[in-house]
Amino acid sequence: MATAQSNENRSAAPDDDGFDISKYFHKKKELEVDKLFRALVKLEGSDLHMKVGRPPMVRVRNELRPLNRGPVDAEEMVRLLVPMMNERSRKYFDEEGGADFAYTCEVDGIIWRFRVNLLQQMGNMGLVARRVNNKIPDFAGLFLPPSIERLCNYDQGMILLAGVTGSGKSTTIASMLNYVNQRERVHILTLEDPIEFVFTEDKALINQREIGIDVKDFKIGMKHAVREDPDIMLVGEMRDEETFMTAIHAAETGHLVFGTIHASSASSTIGRILDLFPEELHGAIRSAIAFNMKGIVAQKLLRSIRPGVARVPTVEIMMFTPMIKKLVLELQDHKLPDAIRIGAEDGMQDFTMSLKHLIDDQLIDRPTAFEVAPNPDALKMALKGINVSQPGIL
Repeated sequence: MATAQSNENRSAAPDDDGFDISKYFHKKKELEVDKLFRALVKLEGSDLHMKVGRPPMVRVRNELRPLNRGPVDAEEMVRLLVPMMNERSRKYFDEEGGADFAYTCEVDGIIWRFRVNLLQQMGNMGLVARRVNNKIPDFAGLFLPPSIERLCNYDQGMILLAGVTGSGKSTTIASMLNYVNQRERVHILTLEDPIEFVFTEDKALINQREIGIDVKDFKIGMKHAVREDPDIMLVGEMRDEETFMTAIHAAETGHLVFGTIHASSASSTIGRILDLFPEELHGAIRSAIAFNMKGIVAQKLLRSIRPGVARVPTVEIMMFTPMIKKLVLELQDHKLPDAIRIGAEDGMQDFTMSLKHLIDDQLIDRPTAFEVAPNPDALKMALKGINVSQPGIL
């Protein structure tokens, strides 16, 4: 697949399908801001932050560090950032005070991709950019639990990745899709805003469509998707009623659908989905979730203590076993954490067990684990080898 072309250069107004072939093969213009992206790559940082009145900052091993230069003033900020935007991004920025898009920069002959958010704060422009790894890590490289593999072997249904912004959801989904890519002759179709990881096809046929660039909007993209014979779909973030209903319909009609959602835990994701809908629809949505969801994975990124490893995820996994389905249908969401805790044989684990494994494997230290532990007392008991599972509570 061609990866050296930046999507941002296709800046002419898109047609109904969003595609402008006349711009596609133009070489990306060198911009002044590229030197800051090169510094981020050379320092092996994960994020670049720019704020008026401060030097550019890079996040290295989870700590923000200033680059060795003076503060960026308002005029320089505009000069650096405005040329990064195409017409669509500029429209969003002017109307909404922010814009998200993918950006590329060549560093020592290698094209690097970045997920960029331009923002306004206190009347000034600013930037936060996340470096996207060129190589998609496998499950072992991401220190993900083995049961993640189970979720990649379904033929249909929905799988959600839950977590806050910056929790590694996109990387985990990319790893899951690449696992399939390396093993199955299927069609994988993604709708992304923006595209982050660019896949290299192995056994699978992969089409990646960027909202606003390759297709006008998500609604049109999903309308076309059902005509494009996908086996597996990535539909991005579940942020509204229409997105979720379209995705669940795709799952009901024989596709395996991946998506992300902002939720703090696997069990709380149910409530987060219901919040998208009026109360009179909650019963129908619960049924749709129970009969189509295959698993929910929630994760948080933590600073690692192992040399050469910057951050590792603590991961909670809720498989949709008959017990989980029953609790969802019967409005017993408060019992879901207990069901996860006693569901190890079904591939489930809660954050307590995940944190214990990370400590045992010397990937994180105890203070870090207790800082994020949902139940510090349960973690103390687990570290002492005390099984806190209570099979009778359900």
